[in-house]
Amino acid sequence: MPVVTVQQGPRTPELRRALVAKITEAFVDALAVPAESVQVWIHEVPTDAWGVAGKLQSDR
Repeated sequence: MPVVTVQQGPRTPELRRALVAKITEAFVDALAVPAESVQVWIHEVPTDAWGVAGKLQSDR
């Protein structure tokens, strides 16, 4: 059973649904596993809790 973990900034429920569907499809195609076996865990990190190039994302 593939388990995929995605770490990202906050997204809308619609975008999360689309992401889960496409990731699942990719694993079904690449590994020939049933969609029911693919789990996708999304960890959303607030923009004030991660930084890029020395700056918080919330300050960009």
